[in-house]
Amino acid sequence: MKHVLVIAGSDSSGGAGLTRDVATLTHFGVGALCALTAVTAQTDTAVTAVEVLPAAIVRAQIEAAFATGRVDAVKIGMLATRALVLAVATALAAHPTMPVVLDPVLTSTSGAALLDAAGQAALRESLLPRATLITPNVAEAAALLGVAAAVGESQRLAQGEALLALGARAVLLKGGHAPGPTAIDLLLIPRAPAQRFSGPRIPQDRRGTGCALASAIAAGLAGGQDLSQACARAKQHVAELLRNTRS
Repeated sequence: MKHVLVIAGSDSSGGAGLTRDVATLTHFGVGALCALTAVTAQTDTAVTAVEVLPAAIVRAQIEAAFATGRVDAVKIGMLATRALVLAVATALAAHPTMPVVLDPVLTSTSGAALLDAAGQAALRESLLPRATLITPNVAEAAALLGVAAAVGESQRLAQGEALLALGARAVLLKGGHAPGPTAIDLLLIPRAPAQRFSGPRIPQDRRGTGCALASAIAAGLAGGQDLSQACARAKQHVAELLRNTRS
């Protein structure tokens, strides 16, 4: 069995975060090792409390997971603070060839901040260049660049290129929050044409889809798929997740 190390926060409602990550990996027959970064109290509509773990214990969890010899890929979600970003970057520096999928979780669906400003700066400088792939949505891409949200595919592509210029090895710009009847994800890799993964927009709103997408991609990379294959399969999985959402 392949294994993915999930570095993420918990969600007491079970809709997102570590719970969604593990469920996604289980769906694909991939085992999960976990490094918990924060404990959150959440309902389906709001984050009511957050307790961030000390950076030293987060780093120790990561190092212990690697010591098992069973890590085939890494998925990173909520990091909360600059100290945690740097702890994760330091721990991963010992494993430079390990595939890493970074979901830049900046806010919750309800709008609560999940990574402070100093943490965002550290993420750009220390983790963005280390990740095999980053998976920002429209708002996250804009926030990472300090610009307004993209309007239209041409602006989204320009922002993706700007993220590559910051050092990202590959960027999957998620289209779930973009307007239009078709949800289009854009995969940008340096010196290669952009790839488009499209599907009909499903009129459902479900928390944790970003977690599911990034974890599904990490599962694919752990199993030997290339980025394009992993992203295509992950998008299909999220579409199925939305179709199965009860209204």
